[in-house]
Amino acid sequence: MSVTIKDVAKKANVAPSTVSRVIHNSPTISEKTKRKVRKVLKEMGYHMNENARNLVTKSTKAIGIVMKSSARESLYNPFFPEVIRGIGDFCNKEGYSLSLTTGETEDAIFEDVVKMVQGRRVDGMIVLYSKKDDKVVPYLLKQGFPFVLIGKPSTNMSGITFIDNDNVQAAREVSEFVINLGHERIAFLGGSPEFEVIQDRLTGFQQAMEQAGVDVRQEYIKLIPLNRTDGIKAIDELLELKEAPTAFLVMDLLLGVLLLGVLAEKNLKVPQQISVVCFNHSEFIEFLSTPLTTVDIHTYQLGYEAAKCVFDLIANPEMMEKSISIPTKIIKRESHFVAEKEIK
Repeated sequence: MSVTIKDVAKKANVAPSTVSRVIHNSPTISEKTKRKVRKVLKEMGYHMNENARNLVTKSTKAIGIVMKSSARESLYNPFFPEVIRGIGDFCNKEGYSLSLTTGETEDAIFEDVVKMVQGRRVDGMIVLYSKKDDKVVPYLLKQGFPFVLIGKPSTNMSGITFIDNDNVQAAREVSEFVINLGHERIAFLGGSPEFEVIQDRLTGFQQAMEQAGVDVRQEYIKLIPLNRTDGIKAIDELLELKEAPTAFLVMDLLLGVLLLGVLAEKNLKVPQQISVVCFNHSEFIEFLSTPLTTVDIHTYQLGYEAAKCVFDLIANPEMMEKSISIPTKIIKRESHFVAEKEIK
């Protein structure tokens, strides 16, 4: 049976109202009394009835997380656990829990969002992606519900607070890095074009290639869903080209690991024969047979800053929209080599 405020009051020899004021740290109670009551609270293992408290404050003490795809699929990708870790760390400091969408399809995920909003199950939301023709963000805007986007909004949307990297600049910088190694046959691999982040990175790649006077070959650009089947098919097509790429710029860590596996099966050595540079960072990279050179987008910080912003919006719904850009960094490891300049 759970311990009540009356039980604590009886043992501490104070009024139940005094215990309640101590729990809420009221300045009307002396420090001596607070210490006595808090000691009894701890000894008796008292826990506040959060449901009752939330009914009074009209707060759920929860933040909704909208996944890019099903939780099962998303959580295989190192990006999502890490961004959720950043969100969770900030929310934990504020005494908030997280509620994740669990739908298996886009429509099911949207229904999860509607239920969260209409049922007032969360105080705010963080959407972990930005894509064209998405139903979630327009719905949240129309409802006037506090939310923050991780990723740059579509060009036809305004009034949205978002956290992102400068993906055009990041892709331009890493492309210049690969070009300066001497590569000209560079493949751009991975990511569906419906996502804003992929469009921005493709723009940065093209800008770097054009500035260096290197032809952007359309057959080297593979914009694909991030799954094993499509990934292997795209990699095989690139490697079967008469002039196969000597370097791969990969948009996702899991796809980068898949690429290493395919190359190993074909007895193509990294970095001796092919360079691989990948977006995103994870500690497990150090355990690969060939640790990948990566663009660290500081995933944890994206989540942490998004959580801070959604709390600001909850506290002040009329707050003007803002954007925060998280810097990126190229982490050089062992998956790239200096290529000899190609003879044209």
